[in-house]
Amino acid sequence: MTNLDLYAKAEHLLGIEEATEALYDLYRSELDEKGVKTLLDIGCGRGGFMRRMMSDGVVCKGVDLSSVMVEECKLLGLDAECIDVSEVGGKYDAVVAIFDVLNFLNQEALLKFLDAVSEKLSDDGIFIADINTRYGFSDVAEGTMSSENEKEFLSVDAVFENDELHTKFTLFEKNEERSYTKYQDTIIQYFHKIKTFQNVSGLKLIEKQTFSLYDTEDKTLLIFKKRV
Repeated sequence: MTNLDLYAKAEHLLGIEEATEALYDLYRSELDEKGVKTLLDIGCGRGGFMRRMMSDGVVCKGVDLSSVMVEECKLLGLDAECIDVSEVGGKYDAVVAIFDVLNFLNQEALLKFLDAVSEKLSDDGIFIADINTRYGFSDVAEGTMSSENEKEFLSVDAVFENDELHTKFTLFEKNEERSYTKYQDTIIQYFHKIKTFQNVSGLKLIEKQTFSLYDTEDKTLLIFKKRV
């Protein structure tokens, strides 16, 4: 099991449903103004945003590096694949990367990712993503939490140092014979300065807006147009 699959397995215990819905509303309002007909959702998760956009008549494709997430999308009849964005075919009016996707990439991987995104955009295409601010990492994400239900117990311990957030997930799952299976892994997220996005060869940063998802100014929304 990869660390992203462990995250997928534990996500329902994190209490992020309300924040996820708020992000979906924000992205949808931005895209509503653009007349988007085709959409690529990178890090599509269980397909919640694709379902919203499809209800608006948008043709959607999703990719995610968690096979658990992708299989759940497929069960819902969604067009999703467990592949890297560089492997996606075709061009799209809009590409989105919702809920910290860019923060899971280090500097080198981020630049390759942004180049790949630009190649998937149509000539007047738009790319929207959100990132954590430094405050979002140091004052909101850092710390410990636990959550449980009748069959599972989750412990999360996050430390922010040297512009990296190391989050250790420990999940105990009750078996039928009343023993427990333990899953544990660490996910690393990276803080990115805005200037990193201002000199991307294939994308032009046209708008940035800092907003509050969990606390004061913990997130920044980035909107790009394809450079042609």
